[in-house]
Amino acid sequence: MDSPTTHRSPKKLTSMTLPMKLLQLLDCLAIDKAFLVGKDFGAMPAFMVAVTHPERVLGVITLGIPFLIPGPLGIQLDLLPKGFYVIRWAEPGRAEADFGRFDVKTVVRNIYILFCRSELQVAGDNEEIMDLVDPSTPLPPWFTEEDLDVYATLYQNSGFRTALQVPYRCMLLDCGITNPKVIAPSLLIMGEKDYVMKFPGMEDYMRKGTVKQFMPNLDIIFMPEGNRFVQEQLPEQVNELILTFLNKNSST
Repeated sequence: MDSPTTHRSPKKLTSMTLPMKLLQLLDCLAIDKAFLVGKDFGAMPAFMVAVTHPERVLGVITLGIPFLIPGPLGIQLDLLPKGFYVIRWAEPGRAEADFGRFDVKTVVRNIYILFCRSELQVAGDNEEIMDLVDPSTPLPPWFTEEDLDVYATLYQNSGFRTALQVPYRCMLLDCGITNPKVIAPSLLIMGEKDYVMKFPGMEDYMRKGTVKQFMPNLDIIFMPEGNRFVQEQLPEQVNELILTFLNKNSST
């Protein structure tokens, strides 16, 4: 399933791996401070760097994920159905067996079809996550066959195991951060049709401002038609929001 370009020891990766590599990249490029942009679980490394090294961060932009870090302040999996994809993929070997029934292109196709919906992805006791997709379902209109080919080639080269290890298989491990707070200017772009809005308590966490306990300088923009892939679905609008934020905060 994995190609030779996959990380040699994905089981050794932890939630701290990406934040450390991000800081190493900034050092390598001699960049003192930067704006950090993260999508989905890619938001977590941005949050962690902003909390632990605020002197390196000019601002934080995230798409699809409000403030969450691995451990007690992460996703409350005990409140979600046991067949939910995050729980299933956290189980070693389960996603590998599920994905292994298909070629890589079909797996990526199924993920795009499944995850652009507004409902949670919950498999029954006698089915796997890939079984939730009807093979006859077309791709969303904003995602072309050419896009699919590019993504499938990337995963054909890398395999899925590293992406399964981080975040799914280490998200419950305490990252050691206590009393976290992001003080940099921040922007959250959230699609109102994103299935994350259905996580227990998640909508109130954002709309009632509870998230600002951790990010006091946060602006939140809800996009009414946006789904999980809002940056691909509505690229011009998302780009404009990001550029406006960068221009506003570049002089701070």
